[in-house]
Amino acid sequence: MGKTRPGDAGAKVLKAASALFYRDGIHAVGVDTVAAEAGVTKAALYGNFGSKSRLVVAYLRERDRWWQEQIDTITAEHDDPHERVLAVFDAYEAWLSRDGYRGCAFLNATSEFPDPADPVREVVRHHKTALHGYLRTQLERAGSDRADELMLLLEGAAVRSVVSQDAQPFHVAKRLAETLIG
Repeated sequence: MGKTRPGDAGAKVLKAASALFYRDGIHAVGVDTVAAEAGVTKAALYGNFGSKSRLVVAYLRERDRWWQEQIDTITAEHDDPHERVLAVFDAYEAWLSRDGYRGCAFLNATSEFPDPADPVREVVRHHKTALHGYLRTQLERAGSDRADELMLLLEGAAVRSVVSQDAQPFHVAKRLAETLIG
């Protein structure tokens, strides 16, 4: 194994963990596997993250950051708040279908960490609360209060798309969203 420059190991570990955790599941992937995939030692992994739990939290925070960037980019193309909300459905479809319909990383993590007090669950709550807040803000600008309903549509479409391995649930959910927000 080649020598890793200081500062590079953390990024390598996070990249490897992100791919492995999403593809195989968090509990199914050990730190040995992450370190090997990243091309670093376990000592470098622990030196950067301290524990697997902290690595999982970092993985989800990074995914949340990336998701926020994607939402900002996709919705910035639209001035109308209704269109911004509908663009979120397109973003979900694009993201989940690109990732092989493995589902929402945040919901997957929730199923693997059942303790509501676990730090992983806090990151998931933050992510979902931020998305709900974004929808609520856009809808309030448009004179609507249907953010709760739209969150259910989004989450339901995400689950159905995984089960069916198809984007059709997002098309249905988007049509329903259009009806709800007028």
